[in-house]
Amino acid sequence: MSSKQRSLGEVLKEFSHHRKVMQKELQKVIVGQDKVIEQLFAAIFTRGHCLLEGVPGLAKTLMVSTLARILDVGFKRIQFTPDLMPSDITGTNVLEEDDRGKRTFRFMEGPIFTNILLADEINRTPPKTQAALLQAMQEREVSIGRTTYDLPDPFFTIATQNPIEQEGTYPLPEAQLDRFMFNIVVGYPTADEEERILSVASRNEKSDVHSVLSARAIVNLQRLVSSVAVSEYIVKYVARIVRATRPKDPTAPEFVRELIDWVAGPRAGLFLINGGKAMAAMDARFSVAVDDIKRIAIPVLRHRISTNFQAQAEGMSAEDIINRLLEEIPEPEIPKFSEPPRPPA
Repeated sequence: MSSKQRSLGEVLKEFSHHRKVMQKELQKVIVGQDKVIEQLFAAIFTRGHCLLEGVPGLAKTLMVSTLARILDVGFKRIQFTPDLMPSDITGTNVLEEDDRGKRTFRFMEGPIFTNILLADEINRTPPKTQAALLQAMQEREVSIGRTTYDLPDPFFTIATQNPIEQEGTYPLPEAQLDRFMFNIVVGYPTADEEERILSVASRNEKSDVHSVLSARAIVNLQRLVSSVAVSEYIVKYVARIVRATRPKDPTAPEFVRELIDWVAGPRAGLFLINGGKAMAAMDARFSVAVDDIKRIAIPVLRHRISTNFQAQAEGMSAEDIINRLLEEIPEPEIPKFSEPPRPPA
């Protein structure tokens, strides 16, 4: 049976199976962190970028490098430091001389020319170097001089940063934060998970991870996820959520006007819908449900909402405000089907 003859349901079931196999392979190395893994998969299948936040020692780098091995794609890691230059990321033109003495410029690609780029401790480098990722993350291309070079497909940026130590760091500007689809917080393991980590590490066991998807397969699955249906009611629900985060919008609740400074733009709504598509596809469903939007609302909106001094004084975080919004914003009312009146006998 050819791929054209297969039903969408069969393709979605196969996709859901691949996702479970990927998670099983990743869990050979990473203990727990199910929500983090799910959100990473959702970003990859929707061409999104991720910002991982967590204290040192939570295996953020190991998680990303293992993910690259499972996906059988190119992987490069850049340690961001204060002296890192933009050309250290994008590449540069070098002058070469041939046997005849003729000199020409040749472009030497930087580490950004890969499929998965790990930007480790991205807030350790100045804004000039951070900005070198902007064009790559949005247009998936790099301009050097007068020439523009396309990046490999697929391309993802997964950046990490330490949320605790802020001395000597350069916080990402709002424009660059908005390029990240998800802001994923990597938390501490549970007691049982920590015991498993210590047990495996004490035995010095090494797990063999097998590749599941090629780069071409990932691109095909991205097309599949983009074809998941989104009803007009889900679109209206997402628009309500995004607009409700804006203090000057008439639909914003009173607590939003009191606790929020700057808020989510239209890109947040697009990421909510795309993330909902990924959640539905990973569950082998044809269309996006309200619960799919709620599952990814916090990682999509967390870094797009800035709380003010009053919120901080009351101990209200961005996550608390998002959860309250999800409780107060009514779900879309889907009209029930009613039978047409029967003609008189």
